Amino acid sequence: MQRVCFLLKVREDRIPEYRERHAAVWPEMLQALSATGWHNYSLFLRDDGLLVGYLETEDFEAAKAGMEATEVNARWQAEMGEFFESLDGARPDEAMKPLTEVFHLA
Repeated sequence: MQRVCFLLKVREDRIPEYRERHAAVWPEMLQALSATGWHNYSLFLRDDGLLVGYLETEDFEAAKAGMEATEVNARWQAEMGEFFESLDGARPDEAMKPLTEVFHLA
């Protein structure tokens, strides 16, 4: 099982709405994430907008590709893109660059 962690930056003026959106993630989005291999997926948001994402999956590239193939992901990414800083034209799911794990205590 791969453990994947990534960072993104939520625009400070959009933090309240970002929190609201994630308090009510669409059921079809939740189902698609589970079906494509996203497990123990968590998002942590600091007050300045730093977003830390963590998930476990058998194959991160396959999990991302599986989500990219879904219609619900296309709708979600289109709506959520405006919440982030520094995407340089990428969708949020394309901007998730895994951090290198340097320590793990099991």
